[in-house]
Amino acid sequence: MQLFNKIKKVIHLMKEVDVNELAKISEKIDLSEIMKTVGELNESQLNGLMKMLTEKQKKGQSKLPPIDGDFYDYDLKLSQEHREIQMKVRNFMEDEVEPIANTYWNKAEFPFEILSKLAKLNICGVAYKGYGCPDLPFVMEGIIAEEIARVDVSISTFFGVHSGLAMGSIYLCGSEDQKQEWLPKMQKLEAIGAFGLTEPNVGSAVAGGMETTCRIEGDEWILNGQKKWIGNATFADITVIWARDEVSNQVKGFIVRTDNPGYKAEKIENKMALRTVQNAIITLTDCRVSEGDRLQHANSFRDTAKVLRMTRAGVAWQAVGCARGAYESALKYTKKREQFGKPIAKFQLIQNHLVEMLSNLTAMKSMVYRLSELQDQGLLTDEHASLAKVFCSMRTRDVVSRAREVMGGNGILLEYDVARFVADAEAIYSYEGTKEINSLIVGRAITGYSAFV
Repeated sequence: MQLFNKIKKVIHLMKEVDVNELAKISEKIDLSEIMKTVGELNESQLNGLMKMLTEKQKKGQSKLPPIDGDFYDYDLKLSQEHREIQMKVRNFMEDEVEPIANTYWNKAEFPFEILSKLAKLNICGVAYKGYGCPDLPFVMEGIIAEEIARVDVSISTFFGVHSGLAMGSIYLCGSEDQKQEWLPKMQKLEAIGAFGLTEPNVGSAVAGGMETTCRIEGDEWILNGQKKWIGNATFADITVIWARDEVSNQVKGFIVRTDNPGYKAEKIENKMALRTVQNAIITLTDCRVSEGDRLQHANSFRDTAKVLRMTRAGVAWQAVGCARGAYESALKYTKKREQFGKPIAKFQLIQNHLVEMLSNLTAMKSMVYRLSELQDQGLLTDEHASLAKVFCSMRTRDVVSRAREVMGGNGILLEYDVARFVADAEAIYSYEGTKEINSLIVGRAITGYSAFV
């Protein structure tokens, strides 16, 4: 009877076993030795072995958590309408830009084919009222900046220059006629804008040391000088140029049509960051601009500063997007990359890096969200924007560095995206006010003493 029962068990076992699979296993290990070892285990040891195998099987079948850098669920604060806009931008960036981002970045060329599709999103002039603009809260301007930078910081920079700096200059400082002429076309991306403030010899000290000059002759202004690092300038239709009046010594703003005689834009080559952005050196040689194209409400650098204050918050959000893109790329990689027989995401040191990245990212997101809330309430100050720019640009550097580190050698390859975020973070760190200048703005606010030279 015992023999009969044993034969039944063997027959049942053979039905369950895949003989071909068993043959493959026997080529790698000595099955007879395994059977002998297992046979020598006591009941307690066998139960422990089965428990370990069962738990491993369950873990292998369990669904891993989604990759999402919004750890504190700030998206839940958005209305359904605003959430739909966010997802529309995200889908555009993932479907249209992400597949080509590395190619254009590597070639240092701009993907003009995306402009018509970008225009359909209806997001240019995000927070402006009228002129075909969406009139969304500044929080949404930040969310959009983050979503674009999460995939490609270069495209985010193009958008920030056009929609923020160029359109913003006209919106804040232009006459009603100037707004009516340019903002509807720029909102639809039918006209592209650039913003000319920084100069070859003057960056942080541009407020008091601007070398580009303007003087009036009849009903025209004559502009002379150079501007450097001007995004979009190689293909823009208009560039907002800031120049110092030779008579009053005050800074004035001009809408310069880039086909105007005396205007020349030369592409800056060999950049290590934001390579898709077409930065240029602009040379103005007796460039004549009509009085009608002078920004009628830009009469001192205080007016320029209004534009910078409004857009600096967007740059802080951009830093968040850059950090989020790097973090999510790194997290995705660690779940797939295996070493020593298991995903590197299972290692303690890797998890520590990921948590450090997420901590920085979450702190940054909390800061910029509150910053935009202040902006929507009309309470934003220069020091508010500067503190966010300082903190976020520094923390982004740390996040992208750790993202590259967990990816090892693959972290320097464009195909894994993080290398691009690492490089682009360096540009974010410097533009729209360096860390040092923004620190002094905050320092002046909290101490009451100006430490500027």
